[in-house]
Amino acid sequence: MTLRTLMLATCATLIAAPVLADVNIYTTRQPVLIQPVMDAFTAQTGIAVNMAFVDGGIVERLQAEGTRSPADLVMTVDIANLQQIVDAGVVQAVDSDVLAAAVPADLRSPDNLWFGLTTRARIVYASNDRVADGELSTYEDLADPKWEGRICTRSGTHDYNLALLSAVIAHHGEDGARDWAAAVRGNLARKPQGNDRAQVKAIWAGECDISLGNTYYMGQMLADPEQIEWANSVRIIFPAFEDGGTHVNVSGIALTQAAPNRDAAIQLMEFLVSPEAQTMYAETNSEYPILAEAQVSDLVASWGTFTADNVALTELAGNRTAALRIMEEVDFDGE
Repeated sequence: MTLRTLMLATCATLIAAPVLADVNIYTTRQPVLIQPVMDAFTAQTGIAVNMAFVDGGIVERLQAEGTRSPADLVMTVDIANLQQIVDAGVVQAVDSDVLAAAVPADLRSPDNLWFGLTTRARIVYASNDRVADGELSTYEDLADPKWEGRICTRSGTHDYNLALLSAVIAHHGEDGARDWAAAVRGNLARKPQGNDRAQVKAIWAGECDISLGNTYYMGQMLADPEQIEWANSVRIIFPAFEDGGTHVNVSGIALTQAAPNRDAAIQLMEFLVSPEAQTMYAETNSEYPILAEAQVSDLVASWGTFTADNVALTELAGNRTAALRIMEEVDFDGE
């Protein structure tokens, strides 16, 4: 074989061989929490996944980068954040039969601009020693004066609490939500502070008896030797609205407008809703998979079952501005 023939054959091989592009993700989730599922995708496809943790200003960053952005995907939590990236015009629709079949209609954008990956419930952590079974069963119960000086929570203006108050608005209107928020504020044992785990620590320390929190924090505390004792001092209660179910929010993913590696990025999105990835993703994060066929981890299953509230996530996002205004009007975070 001549040198020229060899060179032509080599070029033909290179042209025929698939070029595997990396997938670049901006995420508000700590990469360590989702690295195992990304490693599984790379092992299966050969496509590397690069994650950049963006703690704040993810929309502003995508807007500033524009068409030059290296990000293919954005991953975030809470419907308000997902709606914000849609409203900012920094993501594009994905027409995928795989995603449409796997993700329930109420857990994805009506116009396919974002897709849910896992869900989490906003529940009550209750002291095993100081709260009796059946003493609390609804979110409305949190406004009962019997809880005066017994509730701990993080800031009322945090996304998680604003989403819950958005659900209260959906059930009781703005006036009812304002009364509820003011009553809960009156029942606080201390000024809102810290994260959800800090509230469980406060229950363990005897500073309060119940707190608001997301379900997955129980898994995180049980995995931390320094926090196991906190976790074991409480149990999870799944409150429901008097005319509804337990408040649930979502973590999700969207394809950016720039998406330099669009095809590979969509391949990753579809992988993330496969039974294998859903089971792994949900178990790693102690969350609930959105795919019906995926398995809930034994730990999550041990917390019990609940009926999810039927208020649309898009309605929650639409109520967020009112929820923030109400929290400020009642001075929820005040002394």
